[in-house]
Amino acid sequence: MAVNSFMVPLGSPAPDFTLPRADGAGEVSLKEITEAPALLVAFLCNHCPYVQHIETAFGEFTREYAARGLATVAICANDALTYPDDEPAQLVAQARRAGFEFPYLVDEAQEVALAYHAACTPDFFLYDARRQLAYRGQFDESRPRSGEAPTGAALRAAVDHVLADSPVPEPHHPSVGCGIKWRPGVEPTG
Repeated sequence: MAVNSFMVPLGSPAPDFTLPRADGAGEVSLKEITEAPALLVAFLCNHCPYVQHIETAFGEFTREYAARGLATVAICANDALTYPDDEPAQLVAQARRAGFEFPYLVDEAQEVALAYHAACTPDFFLYDARRQLAYRGQFDESRPRSGEAPTGAALRAAVDHVLADSPVPEPHHPSVGCGIKWRPGVEPTG
């Protein structure tokens, strides 16, 4: 069943995080990403058909915009015990397959996903240079089995505005995807 992202209030500060990389090459912290004029935090996973639908286009998008100053990190918060396709080794394989060149992090405790109010995969949070939320919503209007190829039109427009230091016009349309696979006892909030 498809789940919509929570529409976190614009201007919210980026919650801090320090998470291990799926490839085992250390940790990444929000505090390390200081120079980029825009930061995209994407909640992804390997098994979700909504993520699979956009992953190659998303890899191309992030490479293109990295040259313009966008820093990207992806976070997988799914319970890998219940969904072994989302174990770190599988995320590394996905990154290779999709051409991800950004850090892919693992939120095993799911605390970072809760702090960001992430609801689904994919779920996108775009922050400006001050690390205030400037956009939250969909990559584009394409969906699996829609017959539409993913273009990233909505996220492209949002990043263009942030890089130009201008507000992203509303409305922002929520991302749609598979609900995050929470561990027993973890309660998401919107």
